[in-house]
Amino acid sequence: MRLGVLGGGPGGLFFATLAKRSQPGREVHVFERHEPARTFGFGVVFSDRTLAGLEAVDPGLHEAMVAEGTHWEQIEVRLRGERYGCGGNGMGALRRSTLLGLLERSATEAGVVLHSGRTVRPEDVLEDGFDLVVGADGTHSALRGRFASAFGAEVATARARFVWLGTTCPFPGLTFLHEQDPAGVFAVHAYPVGGGLSTFIVETDEAAWEAAGLDQDGVEDGEGALPRTLPFLEHLFAEHLGGHRLLVNRSRWSSFVTRRAARWWVVAGRVPVVLLGDAAHTAHFSVGSGTKMAMEDAVALVEALDQHPGDLEAALRAYEAVRRPEVERIQAAARPSLAWWEHFGRAYRALPPWQFAYHFFTRSLPESRLRRRDSGFVDATHARWRAVHGARPLASSLRLGDRRVPGRLVEVRGDAVVLPDGLLPLRNRPAPGRGPWGLVLDAPSGEEGLGEAQAVLAKGVAEHPVLVAVRGGTPLTRRLLGEAARLEEGSTTLVVEEAEGPELEDLAVTAVLSGRCDLVGVPEGAQR
Repeated sequence: MRLGVLGGGPGGLFFATLAKRSQPGREVHVFERHEPARTFGFGVVFSDRTLAGLEAVDPGLHEAMVAEGTHWEQIEVRLRGERYGCGGNGMGALRRSTLLGLLERSATEAGVVLHSGRTVRPEDVLEDGFDLVVGADGTHSALRGRFASAFGAEVATARARFVWLGTTCPFPGLTFLHEQDPAGVFAVHAYPVGGGLSTFIVETDEAAWEAAGLDQDGVEDGEGALPRTLPFLEHLFAEHLGGHRLLVNRSRWSSFVTRRAARWWVVAGRVPVVLLGDAAHTAHFSVGSGTKMAMEDAVALVEALDQHPGDLEAALRAYEAVRRPEVERIQAAARPSLAWWEHFGRAYRALPPWQFAYHFFTRSLPESRLRRRDSGFVDATHARWRAVHGARPLASSLRLGDRRVPGRLVEVRGDAVVLPDGLLPLRNRPAPGRGPWGLVLDAPSGEEGLGEAQAVLAKGVAEHPVLVAVRGGTPLTRRLLGEAARLEEGSTTLVVEEAEGPELEDLAVTAVLSGRCDLVGVPEGAQR
């Protein structure tokens, strides 16, 4: 069998190596437009779980990655001079160039033929007599683009802006930095990658990016000189960098693009074509490493080919059936995390540092899962809440005008909140000349409707309602609209949820303790 691989990144090289080792009789070719020593970015991150999976299929590679890289258990959040750490997050990282060097050596030793330093069109590979063509050519995949209608590609572009930089500053582990400038709030994902180097990814919203004049930086001489960006960020994060400079490597400001493909494989003429890694799917780097997913795709594709000898279509069906659910799980977790990065400035401005840290760590998971990672961090956050409010989160009382709510989990009956002393109507005016008790908002079914919903919110808040109630939509749109009401408009906010039992309590504690809303409502008759 002859296999042609477009793209010599980690996914393509790992697939080629495993495919050749598994069946030495296979003829495997990898086509990469860049020279072997040339790469973009600085480091790549792997969870302990992913590293264990790599060790199971390639112990030698795993050993080399561990020897060349770094490892940590704790993630740290820094803002306003305070630091908060959350453990139980075993991760390792190494330089991307180091990983590529290890993979290129393994591929060559296995007998893979590497073609580097020249651009090869998909048509050229398809006409070269390969039995299977693998598209591992990244998020801008030429192969996927050649058959875009067949693959059914779906694209969503984030509103936040980010730039991928490096530094010689030795961060101890994954560290999130937050600083405010008159232009807006900027955040950094920093982590060590070995060899005295750290990755330094900066994110901000588009308004801050433009206000700081960073939108004027182009990709000068193809290397991303960033003459405005580097001095601005070095000054803003000077306390964290400790005199170290920022580095570029084909760095440029971008907006993250989430990609999905309706199909991961098609038959082009008589040649099966299959995608892996970023060519097939992407997930925001705050949750899912594209390199990790590409290498896991490679393992699954080789296993499928080995399990279905002589039947390529059955193998490709098996590959997609195994990998798609896991990728979709990661993308589902990445979406709320990405949404957090699109709006983190409002949480930074509205919340005290201890609550902001909890808000950050629960951006894509509930408290129950966070507690399994680091119960000490969760307990400390609860202690801070009790010190401020005098009771546990859901047992804390709240004043609504001249009414008192004894707890944060309440029943909602129609357009009214059920209180011990009677109903609190959310639409009626309590007296002539006064504003309504409440503003009821129906969250949209998709994120594209949030702009209109927030316009209705801003207009309604102008009448000074006692309470803003958000219901309907999806868990994410309810959360985002509720956060807009509380963190941007400063309104006391109720979010009506649909969960019941322990899941409801877990969700409610997370929402209240994180400052996403003040009250969580449940429909009448729901199990509490």
